Amino acid sequence: MPSNGTPHFERRLLNKIQSLTGDAPIRFVFQDEKGVLPFQKEPVDTVLITDRKTLVAMALNPEVGFGDGYAAGTIRIGGDLIRLLENLFYSGAATGRGGLYRRLWERWQDWRQANTREGSARNIHHHYDLTNEFYKLWLDPRLIYTCAYFPSPSATLEDAQQAKMDFVCRKVQLRPGERVIEAGCGWGALAIHMAKNYGVSVRAFNISKEQIQFARERAKAEGLSNQVEFIEDDYRNISGTCDAFVSVGMLEHVGSENYKELGAVIHRSIGNTGRGLLHFIGRNQPRPFSRWIRKRIFPGAYAPALSEALQILQPWNFSIQDVENLRFHYAKTLEHWLSRFENAAGEVEKMFDAEFVRAWRLYLAGSLTAFRVGSLQLFQVVFAGSERKQIPWTREYLYRDETQTREESRWIHAMS
Repeated sequence: MPSNGTPHFERRLLNKIQSLTGDAPIRFVFQDEKGVLPFQKEPVDTVLITDRKTLVAMALNPEVGFGDGYAAGTIRIGGDLIRLLENLFYSGAATGRGGLYRRLWERWQDWRQANTREGSARNIHHHYDLTNEFYKLWLDPRLIYTCAYFPSPSATLEDAQQAKMDFVCRKVQLRPGERVIEAGCGWGALAIHMAKNYGVSVRAFNISKEQIQFARERAKAEGLSNQVEFIEDDYRNISGTCDAFVSVGMLEHVGSENYKELGAVIHRSIGNTGRGLLHFIGRNQPRPFSRWIRKRIFPGAYAPALSEALQILQPWNFSIQDVENLRFHYAKTLEHWLSRFENAAGEVEKMFDAEFVRAWRLYLAGSLTAFRVGSLQLFQVVFAGSERKQIPWTREYLYRDETQTREESRWIHAMS
């Protein structure tokens, strides 16, 4: 029970917040040392709420109220942040739909952040154009901001990102001289890697001005400007044909209402004989994306269930050739990112402020937790047109040594 010093109104709100966490072993405190205790379990962590505004916000919309309060510094954690988040995820508090107020708030957020052509540009600018210098502080040197692939848990982040790019190239069986379209190319690492190591030509699309500029400079420095074209444009405007269509980490920004249009773009790019790969954050069942992350970090984001994502491909009779879940690889990737972010927190605070640091710490820690507990998945889906004949007999080609694969591709390119 709360201490006698806690006013009745605040006590009721604390009890409501506690009830929403189920059996999570967390003690909630409002400006005193006792607060309310979890049902049936001894608390292992404490959430101290320091002002009434934050307390009311948490009672109305626990996820957003908690996230905003933590970022603002009006919520303090007594214990380990990731352990606390894991307990909230396991209790269901981080995933429930909640009451009428939260559902109405969610619908308003959906409308405000809709991924129209104009809306997508605003959403992407909000996240990716924070300056390249910020991302250089905690990503790998090539600024790869998608799930890495760890051949072993002890691999470095740099080696794992290299392995991920080779894994993608093997999955779509790139051959020298082929044409590739990449939708949502980030800072250009994969497009440059495909051109440099697999002898293909790439047209890569992105609507982030800072990312495109960085990618063009990298391609020029690598002497690949004649092989890689970085185009600042929306995926809906992709034109021309190709042998392979690749999208790594873009589907989360498309919105399920636009899947039919994305499928049409893919089909007019590869027709019935090409192939492609979609790499995206997903879920086990359809469910709204984190309300707080959409508000503060990733506006317009949506992680589809696999069944939803396949609606992109099914209307065009594409054949699904391979589906893989790299969920634990993303958890490992986020461990590296969070560690590097914490090491650079002082520099990040100088760039922005302390509230920004806390918000991004919570975003990275929450994402890490979601992949650990299984609330989020990372899917790679390989598909091909209905008339494509070159289908691998086994999956052995996916797990060959990356160095051997790249050397063979370079040799074929040199001889062609």
